[in-house]
Amino acid sequence: MEIPIQMDPVPNTEPSVAARTGARIERILCPVDFSECSSSAYEYAQSIARHYRATLLVQHVAELWQHPSASFAISAQSWEDFRGKLLSDGGNDLQQFVNGAGGIEPERIIGEGLAADEILSLARERAVSLIVMGTHGRRGVDHLMLGSVTERVLRKAACPVLAVRQAAPDSSKRRTKDDSVRIRRILCCVDFSAHSERALEYALSLADAYSAEVTVLHVLDDTSGSAEVERETANAIGDLEKLIPSAARSATKVQWAVRRGKAYVEILKFASAAQSDLIVTGVRGRHALDLAVFGSTTYRTIQLGRSPVLTVPI
Repeated sequence: MEIPIQMDPVPNTEPSVAARTGARIERILCPVDFSECSSSAYEYAQSIARHYRATLLVQHVAELWQHPSASFAISAQSWEDFRGKLLSDGGNDLQQFVNGAGGIEPERIIGEGLAADEILSLARERAVSLIVMGTHGRRGVDHLMLGSVTERVLRKAACPVLAVRQAAPDSSKRRTKDDSVRIRRILCCVDFSAHSERALEYALSLADAYSAEVTVLHVLDDTSGSAEVERETANAIGDLEKLIPSAARSATKVQWAVRRGKAYVEILKFASAAQSDLIVTGVRGRHALDLAVFGSTTYRTIQLGRSPVLTVPI
């Protein structure tokens, strides 16, 4: 169940992005739980909405299962009173969250149920182009999980999902609400499959939006003999060059790189050295066996990296 909260939209003043690559972003959904993590994600959702002149939806889901004591209410009316207050408080908190963040006035939506289910359902119903949500930085054994809500949305969403890490605690690095998200260097990971080519479309579109440069990276398996490495590298570079549309070459600074080793290790090393502001990667169809592993490279890149990661399905 969801409760839309309507308001008059604030006019958008930033220029729109020409969708030369076919990667359209028209409706953005940002689920929030009022944590620092979702605040960081909301900054990105606001920024992308401005650049693309997209409609922005901000959603909070009241999860009644987190209040097991309410199931012992002495009457049905007591239960309804508790439920109503939970939704009302959620609406008030969401209004305060939006007001505190500033920026484009979004459409606010309060839902109830399981958070991941409500997010995915709303994304389908509203034909959302992009989901932007936070993922907590994990350490040690906690690296095994991204958080059940974010993880399930990443696995199940039919649209691209941008996973944003919590902002650094250093107050000097915090943005004010008048600052825009800075995306200057985009790293796009490709393996020459259809889903990675689709990811490249989004990388080029975002580069257009933010006047950013794009590095297209391919990682060779670390199994070839030394005599074959030079040939495989040259072939990979040639294949990377062919991926870049001629229109993008003239409008965007694009370069390519080839590395050899474990894919996620090399991606993270490259992103750190290049100070990438965003990693874009494709994921295979999110069903059957693909759901069981979610692609080890993509999963570990999100788990272990510092940069926001945009996953793009086909």
